[in-house]
Amino acid sequence: MIKMDDSINVLGGPLEPCSTAPLTGFFRDGHCNTCAEDRGSHTVCAVMTAEFLAYSKYVGNDLSTPRPDLRFSGLKPGDRWCLCAARFMQAHEEGCAPNVHLAATHSRALEIVPLEVLTGYDEGR
Repeated sequence: MIKMDDSINVLGGPLEPCSTAPLTGFFRDGHCNTCAEDRGSHTVCAVMTAEFLAYSKYVGNDLSTPRPDLRFSGLKPGDRWCLCAARFMQAHEEGCAPNVHLAATHSRALEIVPLEVLTGYDEGR
């Protein structure tokens, strides 16, 4: 049985929802919840931008093209999505990281992305 990690955000509070439309998260529960089986660490609640979506497609993870076979309508700018922490860090290093919703970003993201980096992309700033 898969044991979900505690639902704590990077600010130390309860993990807020990221998105239900589109439905996101490793568990497809609308939250960036995670567990040991989540090898990609889908923990950063990212707010999509056209620049980031183009970058993600360029590096081999097309998030914008609909995939009806996977019940995935494709993402567009403004959508929130539980992004892999390593992909977020890679985009940050390339200068095209999206904004993040800190209260919906799981504390486990901090294993890969420093809090100072995440706060620099806080959508509320």
